[in-house]
Amino acid sequence: MIETMNTYKNAANKRLEIGDVKLAYRELGPIDGEIVLLLNHWGAVLDNFDPYIVDAIAQNYRVIALDYRGIGLSEGVSPVSMDDISNDVIAFIKELNLQKVNLFGFSLGGMVAQDVVLKAPDLISKLILTGTGPAGGVGIKDVGAVSWPLIIKALLTFKDPKYNLFFTRSDASVRAAKDYLARLKERRIDRDRGPSPRAFINQLKVVEAWGKLAQQDLSLINIPVLIANGDNDLMVPTENSHDMAKRIKNSELIIYKDAGHGGIFQYHEEFVNALLTFLAK
Repeated sequence: MIETMNTYKNAANKRLEIGDVKLAYRELGPIDGEIVLLLNHWGAVLDNFDPYIVDAIAQNYRVIALDYRGIGLSEGVSPVSMDDISNDVIAFIKELNLQKVNLFGFSLGGMVAQDVVLKAPDLISKLILTGTGPAGGVGIKDVGAVSWPLIIKALLTFKDPKYNLFFTRSDASVRAAKDYLARLKERRIDRDRGPSPRAFINQLKVVEAWGKLAQQDLSLINIPVLIANGDNDLMVPTENSHDMAKRIKNSELIIYKDAGHGGIFQYHEEFVNALLTFLAK
C-alpha cells in the first residue's frame, strides 16, 4: 500500500473546492485503504481530533478529517442549519470521488453523520456515533444552557473548556482530561485556526435546533452502527445513546463507566480496540 503521512500531527493541511468555497481537511494512512471520514464536535477544528485515535485508525485505513464550512481553515460562513452542513459533507465525499466511506461522528459530528446517512445511504458503509444523540433527543436543545456556565468557569480558571465539558470530576477522569488535552497539543506547526465567535455561535444554533426537530426514522439505517458514550454525558445526555441503539437495528452500544461526553477520549485505548474490531467485521 502507498502511504501518506503516518501520524496525524504531521499530516498536511489540504483544501478541496466545494461549490463556492474550499473546505479544509487532512488525510493519512494507506492511500488505497478503506476510508474513515471524521466529523467533529461543536466549535472544533482539525486540531481537535484526538491524534491517538486518528493514528490508530490510520494504521490500516485511509483517514480523512474535515473542517466544516466557515470554521478553522475552511472558507465561507458557518451554516446555521444541519441540512447545509450535511449537504457539504455529501458534496465533499463526491468531489473526492470516494465511492463509500465509514463515517465517524463525535457530538455535533454524530448528528451530521445521521443526517448524511439518511440522505445518501449508498455513500456510507458503516457508521460510528459517539457522544451524540438523535434529532429531537433528550436535553440536546439545552446544550447551550448547560455548557455556558462550564465554559465561563473554565475561562475564569484558565483551563480549556473541554476539561469541564467532556470529563467528570473523578480522579481518573481528571487525569484522562489532562492526557487528552496534552495530546491535542502534539502538533507544533501548521496548526489550524481556532473557531471564530460567529462559527461557534452558529454551530451551537445547529445543535440546539437539532434537539428541537421531530425524530428521524432511524430504522431506515440498515448498515452496521457503533454507538459509544460515557455514562454521565452532561452535554448530550447518555440516554440518547441508549435510544439510538434501540432504534437502529444493526447497532452495537458501548457505555464507559465514570466518563462524560468525552468518554471515547478517556477510554481511548479501549475505544480504539472496539472501533477497529467493528470496522474489521
